[in-house]
Amino acid sequence: MKNAELVFIPAPIIGHFASAVEVAKLLLERDKRLSITFLVMKSSLSTKIARSYNDSVIAACGRIRFIHLPEVELDPNLPSRFFISLIEAQKAHVKEEVSKLVMESESSPDSPRLAGFVLDMFSASIIDVANEFGVPSYIFFTSAAAFLGTTLYIQALHDEQKVDPTEFKNSDVELVMPCLASPFPAKVLPSSLLGKDLLPLFLPLIRRFREAKGIMVNTFYELESHAINSFSDGNYPPVYPVGPLLNLNGHEHDVVSDRKDTHRDIMRWLDHQPSSSVVYLCFGSMGSFGVEQVKEIACGLEQSGHRFLWSLRQPPPNGKMEAPSDYVNPAEVLPEGFLDRTSEIGKIIGWAPQVDILGHPSIGGFVSHCGWNSTLESIWFDVPMATWPMHAEQQLNAFLMIVEFGLAIEIQMNYRKEFNMDGGEIIRAEEIEKGVRCLMEIDIKKKEKLKEISEKSRKALMKDGSSSTWLDRVIQDMIDNMP
Repeated sequence: MKNAELVFIPAPIIGHFASAVEVAKLLLERDKRLSITFLVMKSSLSTKIARSYNDSVIAACGRIRFIHLPEVELDPNLPSRFFISLIEAQKAHVKEEVSKLVMESESSPDSPRLAGFVLDMFSASIIDVANEFGVPSYIFFTSAAAFLGTTLYIQALHDEQKVDPTEFKNSDVELVMPCLASPFPAKVLPSSLLGKDLLPLFLPLIRRFREAKGIMVNTFYELESHAINSFSDGNYPPVYPVGPLLNLNGHEHDVVSDRKDTHRDIMRWLDHQPSSSVVYLCFGSMGSFGVEQVKEIACGLEQSGHRFLWSLRQPPPNGKMEAPSDYVNPAEVLPEGFLDRTSEIGKIIGWAPQVDILGHPSIGGFVSHCGWNSTLESIWFDVPMATWPMHAEQQLNAFLMIVEFGLAIEIQMNYRKEFNMDGGEIIRAEEIEKGVRCLMEIDIKKKEKLKEISEKSRKALMKDGSSSTWLDRVIQDMIDNMP
């Protein structure tokens, strides 16, 4: 059979990009007939890490290439939120690059044949381009299967039952959804489904999911069996749980040389801490707080008496769609004398080599924004998590970890602070202190449950594991669906 080429179009966010590369590497490892081309879009949220990441992946893994699409001037009349306008504006460039791939394939008998597109949840509208080439589209869903089920449920509720989900905002309504075993408080739905300005942008994308030939999800069956089974009624494309897909060598892709020194410094500090004694606080590549909240976190940590490693990031200018940066001098936003008083038990950092930190034996707990990658990493490394969601679907992930899976403790579940905007309630030091104490003294039953699911996460990817089996199935479907 002729070799097959897949075109991946990830969203220009490092978390989505990294897990898309991980699933691509698995596909290539599993089937020698496949080759993959990434079409990479640039945005203010895609960092310079991405380009060095590309280079290192190419060096380690043949049959993969990265084509960087030209930057585009965005139409000011198009909505700019969540990359939707960027992706729409790139459709012509995608078509142009895929045309070149097709010509290359036709001109050389050894070149692979275009087999399909693999699209991020945000780039689902590019199904239009795939249709022009007469090839199938697959979605790679970088979040939980339960979130996929939630989006499809809300879309059906809106389109078929004429319910306006934006009315759930701040309500006490509980939703009974097929993808969840427990009733779900509607007020912790993602902002994209609650906001009157955002819902009209997202509903068209969610509708496109149903047109895909299949949906790969970055999860594993043993964690989300209820959600995955809910897709088996024939009303959805096939859903393939192929995770957990983690970039376990993340720090190796950093191009900034001084980060190597930072990395060594962090790991050296952790080496000197007792086993399971350190609480690690990190709020993701987009997470940051204003000065008042920073001071409350500092006071809560100090009052808890626990050792801590805190990734403290500086917010971008209000309203700017940029990632947070490291503070030049964190003392400016911390309580006076805090660094001196906690110098024996705590360390403030900016950028964090997260997988290496979570894998270190001195880490005993993780205060997290509940991004899905971070959630899977916490499970993989068997590190108990305390939830402090901020935006996107993180409130839903917090609900999953606390209620649905019973694996985490709550600092907050319904905290909400939008990207790069001031606002969000202030969580006081007493609540943070209580949360850190509960996390570091988590009950034995939760610990045992987390250890068990952690082992299952690793087995899922092994030969004959559940995710490994699903991956074989999706490859077979891709080959069978080739035009």
